[in-house]
Amino acid sequence: MRLHDFIWGRTCAVVLGIVGAMEISGVFVEETMPDSNESMTATIEECEASRQALPGWNEDNPFFAPSTLPFQAPDFTQIKVEHFLPAFEGGMAEHLQQIEAIANQEAPPTFENTLTAMEMAGATLTRVQRVFFNLTAAHTNPDIQKIQAEVAPRLAAHTDNILLNPKLFARVQVLNEHRADPMFDAEQRRLIKETYERFVRAGALLTPEQQARVREINHTLSSLGTAFDKNLLEITKERSVIVTDRDELAGLTEAQIAAAAELAKQRGHEGQYVLSITNTTRQPVLVSLHNRALRQRVWEASAYRGLGRDGGLDNRPLVLQMARLRAEKAAILGYPNHAAYALEPQMAKQPEAALAMLINMVPDVVEKVHREADDIRALLRADGIEDDVQPWDWEYYAEKVRADRYAIDQAVVKPYLELNNVLHNGVFYTMNKLFGIQFVERHDIPVYHPEVRVFDVLESDGTPIGLFYADYFARDSKRGGAWMNSFVVQSHLLDQRPVIVNVLNVPPPAAGQPALLTFDEAVTMFHEMGHAVHGLFSDVRYPLLAGTSVPRDFVEFPSTFQEDWAIHPQVLRNFARHCETGEVLPQELLERLLEAKTFNQGFDTLEYLSAALLDLAWHSLSVDEIPDDVESFEAQSLHHFGVDLAMVPPRYRTAYFAHVWPGGYSASYYAYMWSEVLAADGFQHVQHSGGLSSVNGDAFRRTVLSRGGSAEPMELYIEFAGRPPQVDALLIRRGLKAKPE
Repeated sequence: MRLHDFIWGRTCAVVLGIVGAMEISGVFVEETMPDSNESMTATIEECEASRQALPGWNEDNPFFAPSTLPFQAPDFTQIKVEHFLPAFEGGMAEHLQQIEAIANQEAPPTFENTLTAMEMAGATLTRVQRVFFNLTAAHTNPDIQKIQAEVAPRLAAHTDNILLNPKLFARVQVLNEHRADPMFDAEQRRLIKETYERFVRAGALLTPEQQARVREINHTLSSLGTAFDKNLLEITKERSVIVTDRDELAGLTEAQIAAAAELAKQRGHEGQYVLSITNTTRQPVLVSLHNRALRQRVWEASAYRGLGRDGGLDNRPLVLQMARLRAEKAAILGYPNHAAYALEPQMAKQPEAALAMLINMVPDVVEKVHREADDIRALLRADGIEDDVQPWDWEYYAEKVRADRYAIDQAVVKPYLELNNVLHNGVFYTMNKLFGIQFVERHDIPVYHPEVRVFDVLESDGTPIGLFYADYFARDSKRGGAWMNSFVVQSHLLDQRPVIVNVLNVPPPAAGQPALLTFDEAVTMFHEMGHAVHGLFSDVRYPLLAGTSVPRDFVEFPSTFQEDWAIHPQVLRNFARHCETGEVLPQELLERLLEAKTFNQGFDTLEYLSAALLDLAWHSLSVDEIPDDVESFEAQSLHHFGVDLAMVPPRYRTAYFAHVWPGGYSASYYAYMWSEVLAADGFQHVQHSGGLSSVNGDAFRRTVLSRGGSAEPMELYIEFAGRPPQVDALLIRRGLKAKPE
């Protein structure tokens, strides 16, 4: 777990405040403690007096005090690269000083003097890491990467110093033994449970020798993950495809060609063209390029990255080390493998449950893939190509099948998907109809890159909710993919409102041209806004339980739920307008788009299933089972699960699978499908209850989005939908089952 997912805070001055409590089943917790307030005051004064002596402490460092901007948003006019390392050093020292004071106090453990105090500790560290780790993903540079490599293992050790502190754990353990006591409310009981389990899963019950080895493993894993992240960024540039002949780019729009020429110029290849590689195996340009040989070059550049080919960067040694260390750590903690360890706190609970869901879908999905391949094969033959369907053919010919079957040409559709229209008249419009909220752009909040935009998020009556940052365009300093981060998390305890950022990787348009999206990119904007409102609507007291602090296989439910609004007729008509004429997407074309929704779902589903199964295969191994050959194990695993179709490779192959190596989704990539079951069923429930309405939006906000991790996920879902989820809606959503008549 990352440190910033564990503890948030204010300052030493308020960490040790003790409020009245009661006697709990023999544990003496006085309602008044005459001597404790005096001793706590002395300790607080000691903390404040020693604050200036902490490593790296400098009052001019912007991280050593809360930001004075609205909602404590980061002040990027003040933040410099040289501020990060001292802030990390001072923040960790301050945090440990506060934790030691909590752990060593003489007063018996109460909720307030232990868990509340822990929740309020570490303010400086929280501020710096929330800014820093957003930049490592969204706008990095060699200086930031150097700091990341240095602080990552130190942060891992810092987390261990907290979670393996025996005196602190003893206090948490006492509270956990009595968490059913009626003096605790539901959110407090949940916080006790979550905190206790985090300590145990970190190794708090292990012997000192075992804890020492776990510390070593955590230190090494943090360094390996940082190295993997850094490699991926470099590999993206390394594997970019340089084209010298403009004629080879036939099929791309003039705007795409101009953007490729501009990128080539930026990278020192003026007069040529650069096709950059995105994070997944499939590449967007494969839909359009007529030149089969160039399509093959692009696909191979994507699929064979991270394997050290042609002297390039090789991620395979990192993968093997991480797999081996994760398996060893799981064994020390008493689990048969890392998957069993990772899934215990998830909704699935056991890897067998996740595997069963995925494997049960394979036969129907593979059958659908073969039917789709027949259509593609026929077009290959019509073009005089006797070769079998290759992965670099699929998207190109699938688009032709789509255009023929549904008379849809993406070049005709894209002008109706201009980014600002999608954002304002699609995403924001939907959020307003569901939740009554408004997004008002402001230009007085500093940002970390000129392309980033900031919006006030307001209730219908103008009451502020928080801030929303939109960072949508790809750049060399940004890793691939799309995600949501929080600069500030909501907490009533800390009197904090949320500051949320959505990050995408839309190819930037050429100068003076509109930013036109693919339909997938438009859907991704809706998806990430689902994560954003999960953070924005959080309404809990304790930051550990706020917003998206939920199991991996639940966190994608609110985001995937929002995706289907992108194809809702009312929403589509509102945002799909021609970028030049303002003409609404013609009704006939809209109907064809909706009909085509389930097209190519065999391919889409199989490439996802393959990646999710590959993730579980790696993380279901014991230490002795870790292979020596990454590519052979990958091939054997795909064959074992019956998903080794060369024409449909995994969405991510092992050497560039960022989700599961450095990205926090180890053994949990299945979570997207698990969450999609909830999302499809929940969306169907909303359609049966009136569709796009404030009544449905308010219910979703009240029962799911506002609750964060303050209750069991299944309890939240049942409160929302009135029953457990059913899988039929997912099968219909993906075109794997016919809609009922």
